[in-house]
Amino acid sequence: MSTEYIATEDKSYALTRPNPPLSFMLSSRNSKRKPLLHFDGRVNRPLRYSRNQRSPFEDDQDGNAILEPIIFEDGFLFVPKTNPVLQHFLSLHPGNGEIFVEINKEKDAMEEVDRLSAEVDALVKAKELDIDMLETVARVMLGAKVDKMTSSELKRDVLVYAKREPLRFLDMLSDPMLKFQATVSKFFDEGLLRMRNNGRDVYFNLPGNKSKMLTVPYGENPTFIVSSYLQSDEGLETYKLLERNLQE
Repeated sequence: MSTEYIATEDKSYALTRPNPPLSFMLSSRNSKRKPLLHFDGRVNRPLRYSRNQRSPFEDDQDGNAILEPIIFEDGFLFVPKTNPVLQHFLSLHPGNGEIFVEINKEKDAMEEVDRLSAEVDALVKAKELDIDMLETVARVMLGAKVDKMTSSELKRDVLVYAKREPLRFLDMLSDPMLKFQATVSKFFDEGLLRMRNNGRDVYFNLPGNKSKMLTVPYGENPTFIVSSYLQSDEGLETYKLLERNLQE
């Protein structure tokens, strides 16, 4: 026999699909065609929802089980604490977390607070950036041609990005590679480096040097790959050469 489940509060559930149907019937009993089982640590036990039974396990139920459908209306299902067997059944259902989830208002509120806090922090940081750092962020995060943008346009675009991607923005600001990658982006902007062969290869575009620098691995960001190379012992002199040409 199973330990009796005690319901202490009403619960609500929601379908996980983005556009749920007006009405959705959840599988409520085990069958050969559609197994509905729960592993209790020892064996797989068949599940069956019956409101007049005290357990959702079929092997705990008597022969007088009255079956009734479990129907989500407009993507939602409300289960009062007066129906503990359905709450227990849904907590054990294999579709819990995949087909549907329990609505946890406290958890949702905490996640929303965390999101809003990160957004506020990101916007404050973005507002405090000086023009040089705005250009750095715009080059690396937005891939923008900052030389053709006004300071107001830079501020606007960086603020919009910080609001849209606050966690990524804050992580990037703390990345020591940020300024270095911004310099590499400028090498491309100023035409000292060029992409060829459909963005697969990076070539020098210097007076007397049009040779290939490296090949960008499939799926990788060219700026990141070039930055990594220029920070290596092998690429340090190349970086100094490019920086001199940038300042001329």
